[in-house]
Amino acid sequence: MGTGSGAGIAGRAAGAFVVQPAEVERVELPHGAFQLLADASSTSGAFGANRLTLGVGADGARPHCHAVSWEVFSVLDGAAEFLLGDRTEVVAAGGLVAVPPGLPHAFGAAPGSSTDLLVVATPGVERFAYFRRLSGIAWGRERFDDLLPDQDTYDVHFVESAVWDAARARG
Repeated sequence: MGTGSGAGIAGRAAGAFVVQPAEVERVELPHGAFQLLADASSTSGAFGANRLTLGVGADGARPHCHAVSWEVFSVLDGAAEFLLGDRTEVVAAGGLVAVPPGLPHAFGAAPGSSTDLLVVATPGVERFAYFRRLSGIAWGRERFDDLLPDQDTYDVHFVESAVWDAARARG
């Protein structure tokens, strides 16, 4: 995926990473879709990026944290609800959320709204296979419990959150 060497990363020779729209893999969800833009192997491990669209009030990711990566969300359209540690916050189009490693978080479309998110994780971890598996889980082709042994592989560590459960029940 993508052209360019990514060679500008970490002080290497100048280069650029480009993904043309025709190169983007779309992974369907029941109430939205992932667009897989950049995996860590395409950026020399600097980052991974995807775009996630979610229908009105749809859940995105259940509570989790990352041991290694920051996760940055740019809300491109609509509004998204985020769990950030022990609080929730709704962020409208034009807003940005940056989650450091170790902070439990979750997200979904805000109640009554759809959302379109650009999501960047840095440093990058190979996660395209993870997003494909999430689609399989959402469509009932795979069980969530089958993903649990791979939490370290994807740097996605699931946690429980009564705060998130209560917030999403209100929506």
